[in-house]
Amino acid sequence: MNFFKTPSMLKRIYPSLVWDKFQDADCPEYKKIYLTFDDGPIPELTPWVLQVLKSWQVYGTFFCVGNNIHQHPELYQALKDGGHRVGNHTYNHINGWNTENFSYLRNILQCEELLSPSDMSQKKLFRPPYGKIKLKQIQQLLPRYQIIMWDILSGDFDADFNHDACLERCIQHTRPGTIIIFHDNYKAQKNLTYVLPRYIEHFTEQGYTFGVL
Repeated sequence: MNFFKTPSMLKRIYPSLVWDKFQDADCPEYKKIYLTFDDGPIPELTPWVLQVLKSWQVYGTFFCVGNNIHQHPELYQALKDGGHRVGNHTYNHINGWNTENFSYLRNILQCEELLSPSDMSQKKLFRPPYGKIKLKQIQQLLPRYQIIMWDILSGDFDADFNHDACLERCIQHTRPGTIIIFHDNYKAQKNLTYVLPRYIEHFTEQGYTFGVL
């Protein structure tokens, strides 16, 4: 089972990374969730995600692979036109643990070149593919980026994960300030298309709003 709720131990080991927004949730009236989407943009699925978000009038943060931006610039522009936040997910979706530090940083900068200047008006956002990043890479990136991790990994990419169980566990572990990862990639399509609208509907009915990072 690839469902994964981030252990508090990891948050203590890497406190400079952004795992959640729980610290903003001290006020009893605060009920906000942060939807994030990794690996796009791609045809069919990314437009579907955008339509779902538009239908509920909510916004998300999309961590884009540079090569996908290069191949589908019109989809990247649709993210921007929709009012969503965009972050860097490397150019080739590479694993930081398996990559020499200089090459890793160069791949991130290659992706950054495709991000429009408006993306850079705030602190730049980066999410490491697979969540795998070395301490030295973190140290190199922190002056340039907020490194965004997660509180809940939805498991939508696991074809063996029953979509009802996926939805149930996402709902069960969400709390005010949660950062949750979904994926706009084809591996996730079966679960994502079931879970995302129902997840948004459930928490909208509970009085939650959805923020961008």
